[in-house]
Amino acid sequence: MEQAVFDDRGSRIRWTEMSGEEPARVYLHGLGSISSVYHAHVAARPELVGRRSLFVDLPGHGISDRPEHFGYTLEENADALAVAMDQAGVTGAELIAHSMGGAVAIVLAHRRPDLVSRLVLTEANLDAFPPPTAGSSSIAAYGEDEFVERRYARVLDAVGPLWAATMRLADPRALHRSAVGLRRGSEPVMRTILEDLEVDRVYLQGEHSGELPGRKDLEAAGVRVLTVPGAGHNVMFDNPDAFVAAVAGLG
Repeated sequence: MEQAVFDDRGSRIRWTEMSGEEPARVYLHGLGSISSVYHAHVAARPELVGRRSLFVDLPGHGISDRPEHFGYTLEENADALAVAMDQAGVTGAELIAHSMGGAVAIVLAHRRPDLVSRLVLTEANLDAFPPPTAGSSSIAAYGEDEFVERRYARVLDAVGPLWAATMRLADPRALHRSAVGLRRGSEPVMRTILEDLEVDRVYLQGEHSGELPGRKDLEAAGVRVLTVPGAGHNVMFDNPDAFVAAVAGLG
């Protein structure tokens, strides 16, 4: 396990790593998740093995610290991720990022273009104020103290056993602030940043999630949008073959 201090109070962001060739692949999780749980099983596939791979847990999640003073905005998460990548000596990486992690990856590519050579985004949040059915919206609908003191346990029961398995390891205050930051979005908003980036960009949309809003505009901007058959939000679990092919540049 590796770590790097990301603020002036000694808080640490942590990751696990597989050695291999550069450019590295940096895997990022979604809200209430853990990078290794969602991605280690695909990074070990023959099509992807042999590349240096980092499984980074964002602040407040997994094995990383969860400072109470931290804001957990997309920009702050991106800056903490940049510290980890700088500490690891990673530049020009491929970011393989899911959901909220995809939004963080987009913001990182905007703020630190030297760190990113490619984005593979799985159902990344592209817009501020997602619909009420989105997980971040349901969490952000509560006040912070109300969520921490009264709603967190109920949300764990409501999200189902798969998501709850990793969400219960996230700090509830960090989880709420991350959801609020994700709902607020970035400036410029993530979709605009993504359309303007010049790196290779792939966006995976699960078939069961429906049509991706603004797909034609994304494709016109050079983003390769792939609809993954038989998959919902968690494409890496629902159709790992298609996910691996996209990461490897084969699909």
